[in-house]
Amino acid sequence: MHGITPYLQFKITADAIAWYERVFGAKEVRARLVAPDGVCMNAEIAIEGTRLMLADEMPTTGSMSPATLGGTSVVLDLHVADADATFARALDAGATQIYALADQFYGDRAGRVRDPFGHHWIIATRIRDVPEAEMVAAFQGMFGDG
Repeated sequence: MHGITPYLQFKITADAIAWYERVFGAKEVRARLVAPDGVCMNAEIAIEGTRLMLADEMPTTGSMSPATLGGTSVVLDLHVADADATFARALDAGATQIYALADQFYGDRAGRVRDPFGHHWIIATRIRDVPEAEMVAAFQGMFGDG
């Protein structure tokens, strides 16, 4: 394995896997490693071809879930074929809307949710390719002549 793979922490990894399977179509790609005390030490799923590693939080190593921390510093950007359907499915399954799904200046139809475990997801579909100069001008336009 090469590159960067996000490694997410949960209070109960099994619940998160079930939610991601139902909402994002996740597939478990490796055997879960569960300690005799029931703590999930490692699991691996794939969503839209991207692998994520997951585990129960482990306070002894400082690995805490967003639920325990009361927030997260990471946002996962998930591109799907139909953002509207995926966004609605996430909300129906208990996610909380951070910002509504809308056509964005950078060419995506995107919105942001917090899943029931505290992780943030931008759910997006590319609707058009935007030339960089147009994107930068649109971004600057959001702040006036500034």
